[in-house]
Amino acid sequence: MIDVIVAGGGPTGLMLAAELRLHGVHVLVLEKDAEPTGIVRSLGLHARSIEVMDQRGLLDRFLEHGVQYPLRGAFAGIIRPAPDRLDTAHQYLLGIPQPVTDRLLTEHAVALGVELRRGCELVGLAQDDRGVTAELADGTRLRARYLVGCDGGRSTVRKLIGVGFPGEPARTEWLLGELALTAAPEEMAAVTAEVAKTRHGFGAMPLGDGAFRVVTPAGTVAEDRTVPPTLDELRAAMQAVAGTDFGVHSPRWLSRFGDGTRQAERYRVGRVLLAGDAAHIHAPIGGQGLNLGIQDAFNLGWKLAAEVNGWAPAALLDSYQAERHPVAADVLSTTRAQSELLSPEPGPGAVRRLLAELMDFEDVNRHLIEKITAIGVRYDLGEGHELLGRRLRDVRLKQGRLYELMRGGRGLLLDQTGRLSVAGWEDLVDHVVDVSEELDVPAVLLRPDGHVAWAGDDQAELSGVLPRWFGAPVG
Repeated sequence: MIDVIVAGGGPTGLMLAAELRLHGVHVLVLEKDAEPTGIVRSLGLHARSIEVMDQRGLLDRFLEHGVQYPLRGAFAGIIRPAPDRLDTAHQYLLGIPQPVTDRLLTEHAVALGVELRRGCELVGLAQDDRGVTAELADGTRLRARYLVGCDGGRSTVRKLIGVGFPGEPARTEWLLGELALTAAPEEMAAVTAEVAKTRHGFGAMPLGDGAFRVVTPAGTVAEDRTVPPTLDELRAAMQAVAGTDFGVHSPRWLSRFGDGTRQAERYRVGRVLLAGDAAHIHAPIGGQGLNLGIQDAFNLGWKLAAEVNGWAPAALLDSYQAERHPVAADVLSTTRAQSELLSPEPGPGAVRRLLAELMDFEDVNRHLIEKITAIGVRYDLGEGHELLGRRLRDVRLKQGRLYELMRGGRGLLLDQTGRLSVAGWEDLVDHVVDVSEELDVPAVLLRPDGHVAWAGDDQAELSGVLPRWFGAPVG
């Protein structure tokens, strides 16, 4: 029997599969597409996702293929400089096309021993007390202890387990693609600047190889957004918005996306779970979708592995929904707000001007940046130290960097006192005695996802917290 089947080989599914393999879980990823897609739906990684890659030793590979842009305040197109001393060692946005992210995560997962089967579409499933039976389009049946749907906004898994997906359908649609243009750069810049006075979401970005990434609002919302637009449709939409189509021709690919906003009512039904776009969809404003899915996987992976490996304490797996559902709900709320602020109507325009004034206050700007980048996420772990529930940024130690110590996906006690112990949990928690000038607390217990489970210097308190996240002591 397979331990976990992951339906969907996008960034969320690949990240989850890799996290499971760190703990020795037998993982099979099923991807219905026979070949990787060239469509660029995401353009980059925010600070928290960059931290995730750093925690797993992947960041150097991503930096080789990406471009670092200075981090700044950007909410509904309102741009402000970043405030000083944001709570991250990675104060930049990493520009990297999604197909490259997909490839790097695929290489990482396969190197860890993940089995990836392409051209395999899941069409049915049934579960019982011992496992899940997955049925593929070719009639094959597979048996696994758990199954996770990472199969996108139109998730087959979500539909098969009967989970509701309430929210709002798309009201606005954009067309995008990679194409060649004949218009001069000066003309494109002038037209784009003029359109930006009254409309948002229009432009052409050079890709450095003679092609451009073009995006434009569409006049209507397509009944079936799985059908890509035609070149004539893109030209007509550009003409309607800007009075020109920039002479677009020779498309590499064309696609469409909307601002539909929905969230799954539940992230778990028995032995089947949901993550990424299968659990939530929203407008792409702010570029949070791919990042949100990767962070879902980072939260879920070690918890599901604990369940599979038999040491999970009660309710650990259910804490995935308890922690990640509110985070996604907040992202949906944020993107809804930005969508409203991008409206050309007078009312939203007035609110937008007011927000622009408020963003001149550093605290407001910082709050919004922390939302978009997800470095402000704090899970509700109860009362305690101000770090409790927050992820700990990378800090420099006398013997190196914190994130370099987290590559194996284990828990970690960073002990600046040298007096504490994780006796009984050594198989799951590393005990590092070291000091950092950047950490103003005697010791912190970090979960495998880097969030602080405890802070202090009292051994009795620590011993009371360890079982909540790492089960009963051994020995």
